[in-house]
Amino acid sequence: MRALIVEDEIPASEELNYLIRAHSAIEVVDCLEDGLDVLKFLQEQEVDVIFLDINIPSLDGMMLAHHIGMFARKPYIVFTTAYKEHAAEAFELEAFDYILKPYDEKRIAAMLKKLEAAFRRDHAELGAGTKTSETVESGYAQIASQTASNVHAVPMKAVKGQPNMEHPSIGGHVGEGGTSSGEKHAGTGTHSAAVQGTSVTSGKINLLRNDNIIVTDPADIYYAEAQEKVTKVYAKSGEYTMPVSISDFHARLPQEMFFRCHRSYLVNLSQIREIVPWFNNTYLLRLRDLEAEVPVSRGKVKEFRQLMRI
Repeated sequence: MRALIVEDEIPASEELNYLIRAHSAIEVVDCLEDGLDVLKFLQEQEVDVIFLDINIPSLDGMMLAHHIGMFARKPYIVFTTAYKEHAAEAFELEAFDYILKPYDEKRIAAMLKKLEAAFRRDHAELGAGTKTSETVESGYAQIASQTASNVHAVPMKAVKGQPNMEHPSIGGHVGEGGTSSGEKHAGTGTHSAAVQGTSVTSGKINLLRNDNIIVTDPADIYYAEAQEKVTKVYAKSGEYTMPVSISDFHARLPQEMFFRCHRSYLVNLSQIREIVPWFNNTYLLRLRDLEAEVPVSRGKVKEFRQLMRI
């Protein structure tokens, strides 16, 4: 496990670091004092647990925990504080534990043992869940294929100029007889393809809701967010869970319309209504019709500015 200590009192930080090393196999990768520095750090690196003091500069521990709670991959939070009165709020934020100062070595040791056990259990469950995700995606592919053959079957000449469905970003050439090179077809004059998330006839995107395929105009998608092994998609017609990575989902969309603004977020540039300066010269994006805010990571700022002509 990788850990981050957030503590503005050096003696307390050093003591906690010592106790973690003495009673666990957890690796402390850094010790930070400022809440904004923590957000900056977490843009570049992932940790499994954060030992978080509440009374820290710039952004207090509770507000920082709220921000971290919106991450696609949420680390465990262990609050470390001298104040008892924040305990109820801490557990509303689903904190793993709440440790009072001055530290009690036996209490710390017991907490670390439970933490490592929880980490092993959660990773074992995540590994088992991968097979389930693969099964769901396979089912989605079967439903999409049936949709393509039963609903979207059209004469070959009707799809002249449309992209090659095996490689959506590459346009296929239609030769004599209306057969596009590289496309699979069956029967005489009909088209049948395994849908890769894009509609055969109109370049639309197929979104999955329960067992149904919702054919959607990409322009109606606001943004997408990576969540473990799936991608949450937010569109005008509602929210969808796609059993694919955010990179795979991005590949199905019009590249000129959608920008990967963060490792966990993908945004429709045409749906941005406000660009808000954030810490460390980054931005938060506010979208039309939504209250959600989408971050632009530091590594994507330069490209984003060029796209938006900022």
